[in-house]
Amino acid sequence: MQVDDIRVFVPCKNYQQSCDFYQALGFNVEPASGDLSIATSGECSLFLQRYYKKEFAENLMLQVCVLNINEAFNTISKLTHFDIRFEGIKQEPWGKVIYLWGPSGELLHITELN
Repeated sequence: MQVDDIRVFVPCKNYQQSCDFYQALGFNVEPASGDLSIATSGECSLFLQRYYKKEFAENLMLQVCVLNINEAFNTISKLTHFDIRFEGIKQEPWGKVIYLWGPSGELLHITELN
């Protein structure tokens, strides 16, 4: 088996709010069906689904690798109208990271790798 891509399905507590949140992060969000959207940035994409299970959403973690962590932090800092929380940039042995909890409780590791 040769894998070409792996995409995660992110559960959405409030589907429209999640679509708006990922779009504000810089993703292009397009509907795929009435209950599913594809959020794309460059060659990377994920699915936003009109489905929510609290236990799953609050245990879902995504690593989102970026080229410039400071630019990412500036973008995230402006998202005050969303029900999210985030921590400042942290230096780790493997790079820098911002921990960002999305509107459904999913944890995004916004990462600039060394």
